[in-house]
Amino acid sequence: MQFVDTLVIGAGQAGLAMSRCLRDRGVEHVVLERGRVAERWRSERWDSLRLLTPNWQSRLPGHRYSGAEPDSYMTMPEVVDYLDGYARSFAAPVEEATSVVSLGALGSGFRVGTDRGSFEARSVVIATGYCDVPFVPPFAAALPPDVDQVVPTRYRNPGELAAGGVLVVGASATGVQLADEIHASGRPVTLAVGRHTRLPRVYRGRDILWWFDALGLFDETGAEVFDLELSRRQPSLQLVGRPDRATLDLPALERRGVRLVGRAKGVDGATVSLADDLVAHTAAADARLARLILRIDAFAAASGIAAEVGTPEPFRPFVWPAEAPSSIDLRAEGIRTVVWATGFRRRYPWLELPVLDARGEIRHSGGVTPVPGLYVIGLNFLRRRKSSFIDGVGDDARALAGYIVARRRGGRAVA
Repeated sequence: MQFVDTLVIGAGQAGLAMSRCLRDRGVEHVVLERGRVAERWRSERWDSLRLLTPNWQSRLPGHRYSGAEPDSYMTMPEVVDYLDGYARSFAAPVEEATSVVSLGALGSGFRVGTDRGSFEARSVVIATGYCDVPFVPPFAAALPPDVDQVVPTRYRNPGELAAGGVLVVGASATGVQLADEIHASGRPVTLAVGRHTRLPRVYRGRDILWWFDALGLFDETGAEVFDLELSRRQPSLQLVGRPDRATLDLPALERRGVRLVGRAKGVDGATVSLADDLVAHTAAADARLARLILRIDAFAAASGIAAEVGTPEPFRPFVWPAEAPSSIDLRAEGIRTVVWATGFRRRYPWLELPVLDARGEIRHSGGVTPVPGLYVIGLNFLRRRKSSFIDGVGDDARALAGYIVARRRGGRAVA
């Protein structure tokens, strides 16, 4: 058994940021990665995907984008190269092709079993990420076998789908992008819409995430929001990263010919039942967007930057052209594929410590779990609203490194 002061599980952006902060604090550590650095970016993303955040918003501890297109959006190969380069820049001690099979207590520390041997560690940081296992609603099991079911981590491009129509379930960032791409390939697409966050890609000449950054929205902490758990459950931003900086929202999809229907709620044979909530969800998203635009305009006026940005733009709510159906007969409509863009869940089958709640999520306060010496990073709104973004893991890693150093010294961290 090999002893190491701190073990980090996962070599994506969160694990690498944690590694850099530990190195900067002089903490001996090892990063275990089941595949390669940035494995999920390599193998669980579709071909055309780009980051939703502009390139400049990829700041990591001791590292930032230095290319020629700060306002563009990295492709997946570019993200992999970026994270690979980051790992090399400080010689991150990553052990690739090493899968964790168990994590349990050992004295006042931990025993971590892998498929290549075991480690003893004083502290462990779980950095396996927020986008772990695609969630598929249980009723999906009732679909007939001649209907193909696809999750985003297994989708690559429209050419791999069966001929015929496609039902995409879920209208956050992933769902709207896949619906748009599949429709553009010539297949008829129906999009089942649930809760979503409608945003323009650009407002008053600036990327909408530039405004988020300027307003400090991404830096909001759990103590600054009305309901932390509700904030953690907010749907992802309805955005697409394209060189033309185009907006992709429900009005844009409807104009292109994508059929919009309510939330999928059940299956009876080849019939998918739909909730009567389409107008409610879109109206709620419009209301949130309207409030955001008012906040941006007020900030621009109060901060003195109104002359540096574009003029205020009129808000255009979505006006529905037709009543949505209450069900879809997949066979009658020639729909051969259902794409489940319904979010992700976290799974920790190797975790043998009492830190999981009833939903299987790790219990923590700002990344500090109830088990002394066990930490988690990279989850949605871990410490700040931006915690699950490339641009957000650094602040969290610095804070957790403080706890780890204090544990080594037998004291308490202030972070």
